[in-house]
Amino acid sequence: MHFAGKVWRLLVGIKDGLVLILVLLFFWALFAVLTARPTPAEVREGALLLELDGAVVEERSEIDTLQLLLASEAPVGEYQARDLVRALDSAAKDGRIKAVVLDLDRFLGGGQVHLQEIGAAMDRVRAAKKPVLTYATAYADDGLMLAAHASEVWVNPLGGAVVAGPGGETQFYAGLLDRLKVNTHVFKVGTYKSAVEPYTRESFSPEARENAAALYGALWEEWQANVRQARPSARIAEVVANPVALVENAQGDLATAALNAGLVDKLGSKTAFNQRVVQLVGADEWSQLPGAYPATDLDPWLQANPAPATGREIGVITVAGPIVDGEAGPGTAGGTRIADLLDEALARDFAALVVRVDSPGGSVLASEEIRDAILRHKAKGIPVAVSMANVAASGGYWVSTPADRIFAEPETITGSIGIFAVLPTFENTAASIGVTSDGVRTSPLSGQPDLIAGLTPEVESILQASIENGYRDFVTRVAQARRMTPEQVDRVAQGRVWDGGTARQLGLVDQYGGMDEALAWAAGRAKLGEGDWHPVYLGRAPSATDAVLRQWLTDENRAQGSDVFALFARRNQAQLARIGADLERLLGTSGAQAYCLACPVPASAQSAMPQPATGWLARIAALLGA
Repeated sequence: MHFAGKVWRLLVGIKDGLVLILVLLFFWALFAVLTARPTPAEVREGALLLELDGAVVEERSEIDTLQLLLASEAPVGEYQARDLVRALDSAAKDGRIKAVVLDLDRFLGGGQVHLQEIGAAMDRVRAAKKPVLTYATAYADDGLMLAAHASEVWVNPLGGAVVAGPGGETQFYAGLLDRLKVNTHVFKVGTYKSAVEPYTRESFSPEARENAAALYGALWEEWQANVRQARPSARIAEVVANPVALVENAQGDLATAALNAGLVDKLGSKTAFNQRVVQLVGADEWSQLPGAYPATDLDPWLQANPAPATGREIGVITVAGPIVDGEAGPGTAGGTRIADLLDEALARDFAALVVRVDSPGGSVLASEEIRDAILRHKAKGIPVAVSMANVAASGGYWVSTPADRIFAEPETITGSIGIFAVLPTFENTAASIGVTSDGVRTSPLSGQPDLIAGLTPEVESILQASIENGYRDFVTRVAQARRMTPEQVDRVAQGRVWDGGTARQLGLVDQYGGMDEALAWAAGRAKLGEGDWHPVYLGRAPSATDAVLRQWLTDENRAQGSDVFALFARRNQAQLARIGADLERLLGTSGAQAYCLACPVPASAQSAMPQPATGWLARIAALLGA
């Protein structure tokens, strides 16, 4: 009985401890929710401070609270491009803002279309006679593209700048699969549909290499042209042609090399940079820290400057990220989720609909589900426009076909009209370890497909015929939408990827322009004048919990290294993540795919992987113990 009493007291103590922890967590979460929402009162006269500790995206993903608490890693911070543009444009017109500061020390990048839009907004701030300053320890291509639009570019003397350009190595697994005796059954249509090549070859096919070289070359030319125009003093040709000589002439000092090449204006520590901002906007009278200046962060600034909401509504649906079946997203284009959002909006009196696409495609079924939902809006007789962001390829182009008009930028990646499916079987692998199969079939399809016994010729023929039929459906949809014959579409299809400029020449895109141009066109078609309409983005607003967690993540990401070596380490991590995605694509349960693997992965997607953290449960324990 004495022992049983001790056990009982222990259990009661554990119960009381858990109750206390839950109560503390509840009150802490309540406090965090109440204080996480920014208010206009937080706006201060001085600088607008944009600390881009993460990646620029089209649509911010939602944080899975339970998964985050159980993991020991933190997802990357995300900043919607349209929010940054709105923040910069409002800062240009607001007398309280004397300067704009972009802290790019932990900036992970974004697609070229997004960076061009943000750069143009920075130009508008400068045109309003307000200085724009950037700071980083290490600049990569994406950071430099933004910094080129600044009036002052600072770099840490221990850092530097690295201009790499698009492209790089792709992993091929045919040799490994052969060694493991895995049979990779590939079903595809499209000479240039290279998404399956990593599983069937040991290097690029000539067609895939030709397509990638043309695409990357076009994107690289656009990047260089944008930087040259924004920063004429930059010696881009020299940086690209002979970067080693620049570094050697600077005795290995990467920061000095960047200064000599005109990529940056000044070398200085973060404190020196802050003191320069103080010269422009004044000192922060509430802080004793060296170089402290009054600043307003992004979230309270957006709260104080809401988007216009007068006049008729123009609906905007966002298709961002890989297109998958089901309810996934935001940040991933779950077909059912997006179709439901569109169907729920059918009762609203939209003057027009704009589809914003930033996706390399994915599931054929999900792409068709989204396309059908868009057509239900079009059946109401309202104009439908598509605005392509960085990528609108394969399934991303499939969902664009209902548009009355397609807008894209020269840097947009589109096309990739083709379909494939991959199905591995392991009969040879099993036989090598003594596992064999036998059975009784009542038809050629009995028990098929069989993971161990393999596929029958009849199944192979049926699956390939299904893929070919899907490709004909894709071509037919494009032909009807673009007023072309199927033969004309097939000549520019076959899985080939195009830059936006070439796509316009081929008739796959109607005109150059971004979201503003697409909205203006839709309003014009709906016979609405300026001020008579406003866009309404479909989807739920971020929760208070999401805001709390993102505040945590910002603090966590600031602990990460940010010099040139850290930059290269992040690229290594991105490569490992891509290998994992390749294996998931091979072994996953996805169906027929309209996906563009040839599309270059923007830095935002490469880096959209978990970053090392201390563990959220440990942080909670530390919080409770504080």
